[in-house]
Amino acid sequence: MSWMEKLYQTYEQGSHLETFKAWPISHFVKTAHIEVVIDGNGNLKNDRIKLLSGEETLTLIPVTESSAGRSGTKIAPHPLCDELGYCAADLPERKHEKNQMFMNQLKTWCLSDYTHPKVQAIYRYLEQQSLWLDITRVIEFPLSFTNRSGQKTKVSADKAFVRWRVEEPGNPCSATWDDQELIEKWIQYDRANHQDEGVCYVSGACARLIQNHSRFLRNSADGAKLISSNDDSGFTFRGRFLEDGEACGISFDISQKAHNALRWLISRQGYRNGDQVYVAWAVSGKPIPEPLADTWSFLNTGDFDLEEVDQAEAPEQTDDTVDHSIDLGQSYAQQLSKKMAGYRAELTANEQIVVMGIDSATPGRMGILYYRELFRDDFFNRLESWHTEFSWPQRHTLEIPNDTGRKPKTKVIWPVSSPVPIAIAKAAYGEKVTDNLKKKVIERLVPCIVDGQPFPWDLVDNCIRKATNRNAYASDGQWLWEKNLAIACALFKGYYRRHPNSNQRRNYAMALEENNRSRDYLYGRLLAIAERIEEVALNVGGENRSTTAARLMQRFADRPYETWRSIELALQPYIQRLRVSRAGFLTNRQKELDAVIALFNGEDFRSKAPLSGEFLLAYHCQRQKFKTKTDTHEPNETEAQGDSE
Repeated sequence: MSWMEKLYQTYEQGSHLETFKAWPISHFVKTAHIEVVIDGNGNLKNDRIKLLSGEETLTLIPVTESSAGRSGTKIAPHPLCDELGYCAADLPERKHEKNQMFMNQLKTWCLSDYTHPKVQAIYRYLEQQSLWLDITRVIEFPLSFTNRSGQKTKVSADKAFVRWRVEEPGNPCSATWDDQELIEKWIQYDRANHQDEGVCYVSGACARLIQNHSRFLRNSADGAKLISSNDDSGFTFRGRFLEDGEACGISFDISQKAHNALRWLISRQGYRNGDQVYVAWAVSGKPIPEPLADTWSFLNTGDFDLEEVDQAEAPEQTDDTVDHSIDLGQSYAQQLSKKMAGYRAELTANEQIVVMGIDSATPGRMGILYYRELFRDDFFNRLESWHTEFSWPQRHTLEIPNDTGRKPKTKVIWPVSSPVPIAIAKAAYGEKVTDNLKKKVIERLVPCIVDGQPFPWDLVDNCIRKATNRNAYASDGQWLWEKNLAIACALFKGYYRRHPNSNQRRNYAMALEENNRSRDYLYGRLLAIAERIEEVALNVGGENRSTTAARLMQRFADRPYETWRSIELALQPYIQRLRVSRAGFLTNRQKELDAVIALFNGEDFRSKAPLSGEFLLAYHCQRQKFKTKTDTHEPNETEAQGDSE
């Protein structure tokens, strides 16, 4: 129960923070459909009844332990706000038992030492048995209700949820969900009516034990529970224990506060992948970076100027903002370290940080996928290691706002960043990867990020194969190929930075290594140079099609020497074309080809061995360097003069 203790501590410490928005105990937030306004004497005020919609529907209501977990045909009224099936005595075809239990429970609260003027006013109004009549004078049924997502749904009369405003002289707060005195009165009343105590296995103290643990953790419709052992037949989850609390007793306050803290953390900073959720937090409630976010989101900075964006109407514009001829690793590491230091400074050295993952196998049962408790330095060191070792220039698209009312323009940038887990799953298994497979990938990646474990090679290999198979991407999907190519480079680089065998660990630079004599690296450079030559020649001839290098990329990875001969022969017509119009450019590229070939050691050039993912690093760096050089000139100047060296 360590996770529950940490969440309870988070609730207790976070309650002193202004940003803390967790629910109070014995309450939860419900979607209300109708708001009814009455006065302090229990009279309806000028037919002030309205249909709610959107964000205003969220309403904090008092609940009993039974009503908080009611489902199906179970009858368990909420104490104050509820469905018309419970609180409208004049509702046609109502269930008398529901209304009777609701009114008896409300009356008992009114007569207790913990009553409140608003509670008494609501009871007096409901005693008149005119709620349904009053509502139907203003609202038609079935309700056409607009939820928070903007979707319209139909709500039947008995399921329409009613909340209250009580306007009293001298009390500016009419909303029952905002009245702190009323909230506290219900907590005191609920506690006073549950005196049965037992040993709490979390605190070790004697306290009121909970029987029904909370649900609605991930969203308002989430019926799955982390703890559920209240079977009354079959004993599926109870095993050999016969009585409630015999296996593990937990106090009501601790369970409620722990679940409320988790619910608040998930809504505030949870990483969601369908029903799968991961959340990381400091027990003190102080902010920490999200471990499953990429570095681009984490740093939230950019060294680009949106004012310099070309105003062309193209749907996307490629514009590199960093110089890929130099190693970006050092400046990136400094920026990352500075950002981490800012977070560290707010936390003490023995500050506890928790990372937790949850998911549900069935609609009613939820399990903990992953749980770690770390000290401040362990957490930040591992997170910084992930962002550093798996960094590579990643493709991002920025939307450029305009005041013309036309479609926003976009700008493609290549900031150094680590890829996000979902992007890794799509790069490894395709854009249509199943939800279940995405979950499995993220489960495998979390230990790599938080625990510093080696990266799974099969994911790296899949990403390399997908990036190499360029023909699998449609002509209008080349942006996706570029994105997946960058992800494959990041994973290959990171895999060898933390290779399980220390003798095989390598440290690749995020820039073109012109003195690297590795066979795979050199072949990657050759492919990029050949592609560049043909691209420019096709542009000169006004042709718009893929290059030979792009079409033969997968074959090149498997049989580089044989395929290079084919690519070299296919280049000859384009070389002849460039000799006339781009002589300077052609001379520079041919010099580069000769220089790269001269770097091969012995018979490496003629080897029939396939290429490793290292060739993608060189290929990507060489391409990015060409783009950086080209982008330093005006387009017309580049077309007229070619590259200058």
